[in-house]
Amino acid sequence: MKSEKKQFNCPVEATLSLIGGKYKPLILWHLRTQPLHYMELQRLIPNATPKMLSGQLRDLENCGMVNREVIPEKPPKTLYSLTSFGKSVIPVLSAMCDWGTEYLNHLNVQPASCSSQK
Repeated sequence: MKSEKKQFNCPVEATLSLIGGKYKPLILWHLRTQPLHYMELQRLIPNATPKMLSGQLRDLENCGMVNREVIPEKPPKTLYSLTSFGKSVIPVLSAMCDWGTEYLNHLNVQPASCSSQK
C-alpha cells in the first residue's frame, strides 16, 4: 500500500478515495469468494471497457486492496485476488448489496441475489 498522506474531510471521503470508481466496488465484490483471471472479470463486468477495467484494477492494486499475479503460460494469464486489506471492505459491500436489494424491492424490480454472484 502506498503511504501517501492525504487529507480527508470525513471517513466516507477516505473510503470513497479507495473504492470509489465506476467498477471498483464490482471488482472487489466479484473477487470476494475466489481469485479471478482478467478475462473472467471482463465477462462478469461487461460494461467495463478493457482500458477502464485495467485502470480500476491497477488503482486497487496500487492502494493494496488487490493482488496481481502473472501466470507464465502461453499466452500469459493474470490472476487477481483480494489482499487482507481488500477483504476488510467486504462487509461494507455486503451492506451496499442489502441496501440495494431493499431499494430495488421498493421499486418492484426483481434484483439478482448478491450472494449468487461470483
